[in-house]
Amino acid sequence: MLNFIIGVLAFLTGGTAAFFVGRKMLLTKSKNIITDAEAEAEMIKKDKILQAKEKFIQLKAEHERVINEKNSKVLMAENRINQREATISQKIEEIQRKGKELDVVKANLNQQLELVNKRHEELDKSHKLAVDKLEAISGLSAEEAKSQIVESLKADAKSEAMSYISEIIDEAKMSATKEAKKIVINTIQRVATEEAIENSVTIFNIDNDDIKGRIIGREGRNIRALEAATGVEIIVDDTPEAIILSAFDPVRREIARLSLHQLVTDGRIHPARIEEVVKKVEKQVEEEVMEAGKRTCIDLGIHNLHPELIRLVGKMKYRSSYGQNLLQHSREVANLCSIMAAELGLNAKAAKRAGLLHDIGKVAEEEPELPHAVLGMKIAERLKEKPEVCNAIGSHHEEVEMTTLLAPIVQVCDAISGARPGARREAVESYIKRLKELEDMALSYPGVVKTYAIQAGRELRVIVGSDKVSDKEAETLSYDIAKKIQDEMTYPGQVKITVIRETRAVSVAK
Repeated sequence: MLNFIIGVLAFLTGGTAAFFVGRKMLLTKSKNIITDAEAEAEMIKKDKILQAKEKFIQLKAEHERVINEKNSKVLMAENRINQREATISQKIEEIQRKGKELDVVKANLNQQLELVNKRHEELDKSHKLAVDKLEAISGLSAEEAKSQIVESLKADAKSEAMSYISEIIDEAKMSATKEAKKIVINTIQRVATEEAIENSVTIFNIDNDDIKGRIIGREGRNIRALEAATGVEIIVDDTPEAIILSAFDPVRREIARLSLHQLVTDGRIHPARIEEVVKKVEKQVEEEVMEAGKRTCIDLGIHNLHPELIRLVGKMKYRSSYGQNLLQHSREVANLCSIMAAELGLNAKAAKRAGLLHDIGKVAEEEPELPHAVLGMKIAERLKEKPEVCNAIGSHHEEVEMTTLLAPIVQVCDAISGARPGARREAVESYIKRLKELEDMALSYPGVVKTYAIQAGRELRVIVGSDKVSDKEAETLSYDIAKKIQDEMTYPGQVKITVIRETRAVSVAK
């Protein structure tokens, strides 16, 4: 028991000693750590202070640099202001000096003006005395004499003016006509186009009249279905082996013709089959339209054309104007415009583009109340064509003001293509009406006895009375009639006006 107690006491004594020793060691270690931390903190503090000082020095230097720059700018501005002030002062002094000189000049001018006024008054008195003497001698007042002189001078001036105008016109014709004819003839001769005129088919030929009954169908259901699907009126009458397709739209007529051809060839004709065939044919015709437009653009070398414009160009294949196929006419005008623009040193590609697109308004389906030239211009503007091309399209019938040199080229080439003999057909009634208007217009002038429109309306011969119209007045009359026809009438090509004045002496031998 005693040993146990002694062991316990020894363990407690050793534990106590070990505790105190460990505590002392921990305190020593803690002090060392604190000392190291304080030293490290002192070093960090010194580094931060150094960094702050360096940053401060940098900021101070930057601030001083900015201040110096501002000071230099202010100094330069002050120098400029001082220079301007000096310049302004010099100018003010110069203006004041010139003002004094002007005052002197003004005084001199006033003196001279007074002298002039005095002389003018003296001249007026002398003129009045001279006029009074002349009136007394001639027996006419000054106003009467003046009016007689004016009338005499007016007649002489008019005669000289007409002679001068005739000389100028002749000289202009001599210098300009030769070159113009050369350009136009070269342009026409360099364009090779087919003379054949393509017309939209309006008559569908059949092998025998039995097919007519099948096309009509029971109680007319087939023909009604076909008319409803195509929008074309189908006339089945007593005409042997023929069916007439009637519609204003040539594309619809073509769809109806192709649909009838497929139905008759296939032999199955009933409303459901008709609708199916018409849809297929519409798709086929639309593809042909696009193909015709693309092929035309490729042939003419026109690129980057909007797909809608390509479709309109393709639709021209099924349109005609006075018997002239519209697509063929547009191709012809495009080539003519290109060659003429090249001869004149203008943009040939833009001219060819405008020539091809000048009649797209005729095949457009929107705003039919507008003239085709204006409608075509609006479509081209909407599809982002160049302004000069749009203006050429819109102004080729002078419904829009011409603003570029391409516009008159397109107008001239359109007239060349349409005026070519055999290119177009003109209704007899309108032709006779135009000739009658030409003759009546010339007959309305005083002194005209008879008028004759000859050479298909391209020449107007005017016979005047020799006792009523002089030779000079005949020249004036031809000019006036030509001007009036040009301003008031629409006609292809040119109209030549020939005024004939003759004196006949007739006697009878008995």
